[in-house]
Amino acid sequence: MSAALPPVPSLRVTAVNTAPASPDGDYVLYWMIAARRPSWSFALDHALQQARALGKPLVVLEPLRVGYHWASDRLHAFVLRGMADNAAAFARAGVTYLPYVEPSPGAGAGLLEALAARACCVVTDEYPCFFLPRMVAAAGRRLAVRLEQVDGVGLLPLRATERAFPTAAAFRWTWQRLLPEHLGARPSAAPLARLPRGRARPQVPAAVRRRWPMAMALLAASRDALAALPIDHAVTVSPIVGGAAAADAALERFVDERLARYAEARNQPEDEVTSGLSPYLHFGHLGAHAMFDAVWRAHDWDPSRAAPRPNGAREGWWGLPRAAEAFMDEALTWRELGHAMSFHRPDDYDRYESLPDWARASLEAHATDVRDHVYTPAQLEAGATHDPLWNAAQGQLVGEGLIHNYLRMLWGKKILQWSPSPRAALEVLIHLNNKYALDGRDPNSYSGIFWTLGRFDRPWPERKVFGVIRYMTSESTARKVRVRDYVRRWGGAQPSLF
Repeated sequence: MSAALPPVPSLRVTAVNTAPASPDGDYVLYWMIAARRPSWSFALDHALQQARALGKPLVVLEPLRVGYHWASDRLHAFVLRGMADNAAAFARAGVTYLPYVEPSPGAGAGLLEALAARACCVVTDEYPCFFLPRMVAAAGRRLAVRLEQVDGVGLLPLRATERAFPTAAAFRWTWQRLLPEHLGARPSAAPLARLPRGRARPQVPAAVRRRWPMAMALLAASRDALAALPIDHAVTVSPIVGGAAAADAALERFVDERLARYAEARNQPEDEVTSGLSPYLHFGHLGAHAMFDAVWRAHDWDPSRAAPRPNGAREGWWGLPRAAEAFMDEALTWRELGHAMSFHRPDDYDRYESLPDWARASLEAHATDVRDHVYTPAQLEAGATHDPLWNAAQGQLVGEGLIHNYLRMLWGKKILQWSPSPRAALEVLIHLNNKYALDGRDPNSYSGIFWTLGRFDRPWPERKVFGVIRYMTSESTARKVRVRDYVRRWGGAQPSLF
């Protein structure tokens, strides 16, 4: 079917069921659910390899449910723009691509089984968060043909480690020890360019198309198309556009225009130096390998320049300029630390009980402390507090779907301070983040939420409400970083104290 691709590392490929492959099938089916892109994808590479080995064409199914928690115009529009990019890319390559968007909850039930019935095997993405692990496991029990999931979420395979880590420092030592042996294995930057032209496409059964019509008209993500879906229309479409094309443009802009200033200016809300890549990473429109490759190429770097042994340091191991080192630590250490937590603790990574013992003990000891201010979840969602900077951060979350990285920490800390209990704070944090944030419902996002309550941190001097959890104030934040224009932009007509 195609020129040979480099083999996907076996540590990244896991059988979900024990059913055999069916060499007599009509095609190999790639069930695209997390790595929603046509390049830099171990799962796509593996599906193409299977198709080539069997001498069969590839069919790509990319579905979008409506029945998941927090489904909204914002999240659907972002994914749909990505589906439009994928439709164009697979059409150019002559690959059968089936985009399906549920018109009602449960309407897509049976589609995967119907397509798998004609498949030699099914390949899908591994993603250690939200409802996807349960969905893949359930599919493995239903399908009568082999289902394999492929891990492509980070530079370090999920199964390269054996446990979750209590701190970034502990994880940093581990990935510095393990990563060198994995740096040489990367997904293909252009797997579809290897496909021969003029191949006959497999015919998807007419009965399948009639029962589950493909959603080509929806891919424009128009207001009318979204309005017809049973999702939350109050969470409006973000001005940040989804899709692989937008992700590639954002990555190029970051590397060319922002990366050089990242180390010294990334905490400044009024400086445009943050990468803005987290929504694209979350929805799979950008792969981690593509992101890191762009940074490495910009500095003419290769794996031989990494330190020969672990040093546990935030900077210096890579042999890159300081700004690139700072970004690598944020994008690798903190992102993959969260993925390890979700993977190794799937039953409680999003639960209060997963907090470190010292953090829970301190929070519970101070749970009945008198709060200077207590706000209801509705007041917090509306950004109706006495604090203009916090209100502005909430305004950015509601309006754009992101909060500047530094202010996101303050945003979480104040919710802890203003909620009647730590458990109530966690409920609000998860709900607001997952409802509005484009990068919510993600291991890295849960890391930020739970860091607010002590995960991956250490004890600090004890104080009211917080106990020994790290404390932040809007006043101290405004002294450290420039926020006047930020409050003016996102805080509306509120008076500024800064």
